[in-house]
Amino acid sequence: MNTWQIVRVVAGIFILLSLALGSPASPFFHSSWWLAFTAFVGVNLLQSGFTRWCLMESMLAKLGVRRSA
Repeated sequence: MNTWQIVRVVAGIFILLSLALGSPASPFFHSSWWLAFTAFVGVNLLQSGFTRWCLMESMLAKLGVRRSA
């Protein structure tokens, strides 16, 4: 997997997990504050779309994960 693929998979997991923990209708509900984490992930995805820079992608590249062509 390339760095951008890993970033998107991790972002998707974070969003689904935080929605499950933050939605009162969920059987896994913990606190509504988890929805703030959902917004944080969304804002970071939006920012990386405009600036073409993502901190997690940079960290993965330094760990030796292959960047896309």
